This record gives sequence, structure tokens and C-alpha cells, in this order.
Amino acid sequence: MRISITDYAVGATLAGDLANTSPTVRTTAGEALPTPEALTRFLAERGLRLDAVPTGDDVREVHLLRREARGVVETETEEQAVAGAIVLAGRAGLSPVLDRDAGGRWQWYVPTAPGASPAEELAAIIGIGLLGAVRTLGHGRFRACAAPGCRGVFVDTSRGGRRVYCMPDLCGNRLNVANHRARSRHADKGDLHARP
Repeated sequence: MRISITDYAVGATLAGDLANTSPTVRTTAGEALPTPEALTRFLAERGLRLDAVPTGDDVREVHLLRREARGVVETETEEQAVAGAIVLAGRAGLSPVLDRDAGGRWQWYVPTAPGASPAEELAAIIGIGLLGAVRTLGHGRFRACAAPGCRGVFVDTSRGGRRVYCMPDLCGNRLNVANHRARSRHADKGDLHARP
């Protein structure tokens, strides 16, 4: 596998997405990656295909990796984030190479070691992505979800840098619905007090 250094958002986003598959984040839904098939689907949804087909042992390794990825996203300083990302990138990442992309332009890539396990390849992708995010966006983009009660984390790779929810479609909508219901209850109480 070759990991693009310039497309760091893939790995940085994967760090949060993987951390958020944990049953501690998905308290009502449970484990999001219980089987090799679930892991394969999770990766395919993100446009990733590993060199090796995941096994049950690989799934257990990925469960351990997600704790490490979460730990790096939750670091207090840039230096800690960089140190953690370097460890992850070093699991399977080899020396960077300069090669042409599909459009013929020169690009930096990090190849992974032949025979690397799926968890090692994912660690390299995440590590390279987190290093790119620190360099390009800064450590301030490593965040915890703002939704009350959510334990999710993410790296905000958006252009504006204003993202506040780990899963905007889920956490953001849940909070919007709760706020709407609260406003509706408040409005209904106001109507009751206004009636003669």
C-alpha cells in the first residue's frame, strides 16, 4: 500500500472514525467492528482497501489500535500528538518516496512494509494523516465532540475549521431535535399562560 502524504485528511479522519466505532462511544449501538466483514465494510465506506484480507485476530488488533488513535487525538499538546503519530506511522511505514500520481504530477508517498498486518497498515495511514493534520491545521483541530453525553473524538479537517460534532449527522441532529423540542415545550407553556 502507498499512503499519500499530501492527502493527510484521509488518515486524520480515519483516526476519529475508528475511535468512534468503540462501544464506549456507541453506547446504544454497541461494537461497530465485531467481525472481519464489518471491518472490511468500514474501510470500504472510506475508500480504503488493505493489502491483506482481515481476520478475527486482525479485528482484535484494530480494536487495540483504535484506543491508540483516540489517545493521540486526545493529547494535550502538539508535541504529544506528533510523538504518538510518529509511533503509529512507524508500525508499517517505510521511507517516503517521490512518485508520479495518476495525473503525472510528482507526489510524496509512504509505502507500507510488505506483509504488514491490516492493523499495521491502518496505523501507518492514521499516523501519516495525523502528522499532516498537525503540520497543516494545528493541534487545535483535534477535538472532542460537543454533543452532551457523547464521548466521540475527531480531527476537524474542514476548510473553515468549525466542526463541533464527531458524527454531524448523528450528534448534530440529536442536539438539534432536543433543542427544537425544548423550544416547542417552552412555546406551549407560553401559550398556556397567555390564554384568559
